[in-house]
Amino acid sequence: MTDGLLNVVLGLVASAISAALGWLGQSLRRRRRLDRARAFLGLPAGSECLIVVNRSIGTGAHPRTVTRRDAYALMELAALVKECGAHADLVAHDAAPRGLGTRTELCFGGPVSNERMAAHLAWGLPGVTISSDHAVLDNTITVGGRSYTADLEAGEYVLLARLATPGDGRPVFLISGQTGIANHAGVRHLVTHHRRLARRYGTDGTFALLLKVVNPAAYGPDVVEQVADVTDRALERGPTPPGASAPGAPAPATAATA
Repeated sequence: MTDGLLNVVLGLVASAISAALGWLGQSLRRRRRLDRARAFLGLPAGSECLIVVNRSIGTGAHPRTVTRRDAYALMELAALVKECGAHADLVAHDAAPRGLGTRTELCFGGPVSNERMAAHLAWGLPGVTISSDHAVLDNTITVGGRSYTADLEAGEYVLLARLATPGDGRPVFLISGQTGIANHAGVRHLVTHHRRLARRYGTDGTFALLLKVVNPAAYGPDVVEQVADVTDRALERGPTPPGASAPGAPAPATAATA
């Protein structure tokens, strides 16, 4: 073998080794990212989770229907679950099985349209109240005495939270928006930023964020700003304002901010 041919062969071998090492490194990074996402979401490969669906509260709406925006949010949640290699069980808010922590739960919609959401807020985030006036349906969110009211042009609000459950059980995720657009925006924020949230809050803590959907009339659910991390205020029990869903149980002792 001539020196020139030997150099060509050695170059090809070196290139092949470099390509294999690069592919292996990328595969390991993707696997680590996926493992972190699974740990944060409580969705190991092959596991099952609950997606708890609210009901449509429009005039004349059937109690088992959801809005178009909520259907879009459901599809994005289902895609996230599938990305983790888990399986989703879609259940109505008033038909969810009893118990807590055996399966990850993704619950969305306000407490007016979702009884399960009302129970989770009362148990896990006693400092949060959401207006439940059926005549007004303004869904004003109050956290620690400060209220946030929806405005179609100025902005709408959505509460995005992760609740740790007793005994190191699977987490509960809450997405409670003031409108269908706000619900969709909260789901999209979780889907898009769950890796960043995992880095910030860890994989076993409780957090609560208040997000603002900017000018939903023009931008829909696409432009979202974080108003505040309201975890501390949300975990504190305070007075219940008139026309709000009242907390009914103490906050979980195991819940803690990361």
